Amino acid sequence: MNKYQVLEKYFGYDTFRQGQEKIIDAIIGGRDALGVMPTGAGKSVCFQVPAMLLRGVTVVISPLISLMKDQVMSLNCCGIPSVYINTAMTDRERDKAVYKILNGKIKLIYVAPERLTTSFFVSLCKKIEISLIAVDEAHCVSQWGQDFRPAYLKISDFVASFEKRPVLCAFTATATPKVKEDIEKLLCLENPETVVTSFDRSNLYFEVVKPRDKRIALKRYLDLYTGKSGIIYCSSRKCVDELYEYLRHEKYPIVKYHAGMPKSQRAENQELFSSDKKEIIVATNAFGMGIDKPNVSFVIHYNMPGDLESYYQEAGRAGRDGNKADCILLFGGNDVRIQQYFINNPEENDELTEEEKKRLKLLRKRKLAQMVAYCESEGCLRRYILSYFGEKSESCGNCSCCTGELRSGDVTVAAQKIFSCIKRLGEKERAETVKDVLKGNLTSYIEENEFHKLSTFGIMSDAAESVISEHISYFLSVGYIASSKDGVLSLSGKCKPVLKSEKAVRRLAERTKKQEKAERPDMLLFAKLRNLRKECAQKASVPDFIIFDELALFAMARHRPTSLEQMKLLPGISTVKAEKYGALFLKEINRHCSENLENQKTN
Repeated sequence: MNKYQVLEKYFGYDTFRQGQEKIIDAIIGGRDALGVMPTGAGKSVCFQVPAMLLRGVTVVISPLISLMKDQVMSLNCCGIPSVYINTAMTDRERDKAVYKILNGKIKLIYVAPERLTTSFFVSLCKKIEISLIAVDEAHCVSQWGQDFRPAYLKISDFVASFEKRPVLCAFTATATPKVKEDIEKLLCLENPETVVTSFDRSNLYFEVVKPRDKRIALKRYLDLYTGKSGIIYCSSRKCVDELYEYLRHEKYPIVKYHAGMPKSQRAENQELFSSDKKEIIVATNAFGMGIDKPNVSFVIHYNMPGDLESYYQEAGRAGRDGNKADCILLFGGNDVRIQQYFINNPEENDELTEEEKKRLKLLRKRKLAQMVAYCESEGCLRRYILSYFGEKSESCGNCSCCTGELRSGDVTVAAQKIFSCIKRLGEKERAETVKDVLKGNLTSYIEENEFHKLSTFGIMSDAAESVISEHISYFLSVGYIASSKDGVLSLSGKCKPVLKSEKAVRRLAERTKKQEKAERPDMLLFAKLRNLRKECAQKASVPDFIIFDELALFAMARHRPTSLEQMKLLPGISTVKAEKYGALFLKEINRHCSENLENQKTN
C-alpha cells in the first residue's frame, strides 16, 4: 500500500490535511520531523500512516494513560493493531500485549515517558525492530511550556540507546518560538522537517463575556447547549467542587474532574463523559491534555487561564470533529487575582535554579498580561490569538467582537470616585473597605477609623454594591489599580490623568452573541442512524464516536448511500469501518427510505 491507500482504508479520507503529507513524506524518507499544528489538525495521522508503511514497530510517547486508551481503542476499531503499556494494566493484560508485540501482531505501542527507561520496556525494545518514535504533546519537554514533564527529558537518551537510531518525530498544538526551539534541542532532532500549520480553527466561535453573575450566565449557555457535549474549566479544585454541586442540584447531566479526587473516581467520570453517558464535565486543567473526544460542542472557561497557550489548547478541545463549536470565556477581575496568586505562590520545583525561577515568574507575569489583554480586546479575538502565535490574519467574522453587539460606556466619573477613595484611604485598605466607604456603609471598622468623615464616604450610595465591586475588579484587571498579597489596593500611574480629567475611561461591557438558530439534527434518518450507532457502541463497549463520527452520520443522512462502495466515498468512512458496520447502516437507510416512500403514497 501507499500513503493514500492507507489514509482511505483506515481513516476514510482521500486527501491529507494541511501539513500532514509533508511530514509523512519526511518520516517515510527516513528524516526526523517536527509538527506544530493546532488541536484537531490531525497530528496523529502524521505518525499513524507511516507506522503502517514502515517495516517495524512505532513507539508513541504519550503523557496520559487516558489518551493512550482512547487512541488505541480508536486505532484497533479502524483495523490498525495497537497496544499501550502502562502501570494501570494487570499482569495478564501486560503479558497479552507483550505476546502480540513479540509475535509481530502490533504496529504501534503507546507508552508514557516515565516507562521508557524501565528495565522491562528497555528489554522489550531490544527484542523488536523499532522504525519510528513519535513524541506526542512535545511541548512537555520545555520548562517554558505550560505542561512541563521532567520525564520528557529522558527521551533523547532513550532514542540514543538504539544501535540503529529510529526516525524521531515530535508534535505539539501550542508552541511559542522558545518552546519550539527547546523541542528541537532537548529531543535532539536531527535536521528535522519542520511544519508549522495555521493555528486557525475556523469552526470555533470565540466569545469573552463579563457577567455580573457567572452562575446565571453559565446556566444561560448550558440551556442553549442542551443535548450537546461540553467542558467547563475552573481555576481551582474548590471552584470545581462548588460548581459541580450547584449544577448537579440544578439537574444538569454533569460529572467533575480534578487531581484531588481519587484516581478511580477520576477514571470513572472521564469514561462517563467520553462515552457520552454524561454530557458535561466541570474540571481543572488536570483534565484534557490529549483527550481524544471529537464531539465536544462547547468549552466554557468559568475562570480565565494564566496564559494564551493554555487557553487555546483547552478551548481547542471543542469542535475536533469539524462541526461548529463555541469557546466562551467568563471574565471577571477576581480571575486576575487568582492567577497572580498562582504566580506568586508557585509549586516548588527543585530542578530550577533561583535565576530560572525568577525568569519563569517574570515570563508568567508577561503571559498573564497578554491573557488579560485578550479578555479586554475590542478587536477580533481570533486575530489576537493568531497574532500571539506569530500568524497574521484579518477580522474573522466568527467571534463576539466581530459578530456581537458591543456595549461599552464612559465610566470616567465612577473611576474618579473610586480612585479618590483609595487615595483618601492612604492606599492602605482592601477592596471591601473601599466599597463600604463608597456605598456609605457605616460598619464598626469604618467608625473606628473615622472613614465616615472622608469626603468620599457615600459618594456612590446610589450604585449597587455589586456594581461597585465590578468596577473595582475591572480597574484591577486593566492596571489602574494594583493589589498586594494581602489584598490592599493602591493606585498606578495610569490614574493621575484620569483624576485630573485629562483622560476619559471607557469600560468594555458584556458582549452578547447574536443568537443563531441552534444547529440540531432535524432529520429523522439522522436520529435513526444515531440510535443505531449507540447500539453498536454498547455492544462493542466503546464510545459512540468510535463507530462513526457525527460528520459521517450527517453525510449518510444527506446522501443516503445504497451500497458499500457509495458509503466508502463519504467523508470519515474508512474501508475497514464500512465493511464492519456498513451493512447495518445501509439496512437502516433503506428501511427509512422505504417507509418514507410508503408514507408519500398513502398521503
